[in-house]
Amino acid sequence: MSILLNKNTRIIVQGFTGKIGSFHAEEMRHYGTNVVGGVTPGKGGRTHLGLPVFNTVKGAVQETGAEASIVFVPPPFAADSIMEAADAGIRLCVCITDGIPSQDMIRVKRYMRRYRFEERMTLIGPNCAGMITPGEALMGIMPDSIYLPGRIGIVGRSGTLGYEAASQMKSYGIGVSTSVGIGGDPINGSSFKDMLELFEQDPGTDAVLMIGEIGGPQEAEAALWARDHMKKPLIAYIAGLSAPKGRRMGHAGAIISAFGESAQEKVEILKNAGVTIVPTPSSFGETVSEVLSLMNKAA
Repeated sequence: MSILLNKNTRIIVQGFTGKIGSFHAEEMRHYGTNVVGGVTPGKGGRTHLGLPVFNTVKGAVQETGAEASIVFVPPPFAADSIMEAADAGIRLCVCITDGIPSQDMIRVKRYMRRYRFEERMTLIGPNCAGMITPGEALMGIMPDSIYLPGRIGIVGRSGTLGYEAASQMKSYGIGVSTSVGIGGDPINGSSFKDMLELFEQDPGTDAVLMIGEIGGPQEAEAALWARDHMKKPLIAYIAGLSAPKGRRMGHAGAIISAFGESAQEKVEILKNAGVTIVPTPSSFGETVSEVLSLMNKAA
């Protein structure tokens, strides 16, 4: 099982004919992902990588039946591309683009509210690694070889730490149901809580690994939701224990600006909510393995 993405998901690539879009579209197809076409304004009617190119997302949806889109569009135009996807009826949009101005993302968030909740497009990112359902489909830029199919969900702000977790888990023979990178920007499409809700409902996911970092309230909000609503084990790692207050650390959203946003404060909130903490980046596999052993004993 999986959340959001499987082998049948029909996907288009926005920014299809560009260098980056072309490279990752080929990687996705090589993995077996059901890429059905792409969008580059002004190049509609052509064929690229053996697939049709369209001028608009609406045209691509009408011709291919696409339900998902991945965005490799430069920062100045990426927000418009996301909103175009929403207008065209795309149900899932993954935006890889880094460097989208926060003001543009505020506009995107407001724009998407015009749709009723049940009809609203799910947006993953921006500034993210995307998502993968191992053995089925890849919709992002992660190295697919490190992901073993299995029953542990992964959700994180850091793509690199997500890779490290998946690689360590694979060495322990532990597989992944779906891995989602929600992105490291202050304003993103989906939160930890949003993804935990989906994993909790997924019968193919037994436990979830959440990889957070300093800055913002998302991890604390997810911990409180998990405490009250989640029956599956939640495991978490928070990056940035030594980060000084007020200094940006890598991601645009990784800056401590208020109480409850430091790594140590987040760890305490998670512990109090009953979440198992991964103590160091080198112990992802070990910690997940220990939690699974306890689950098997309890069963």
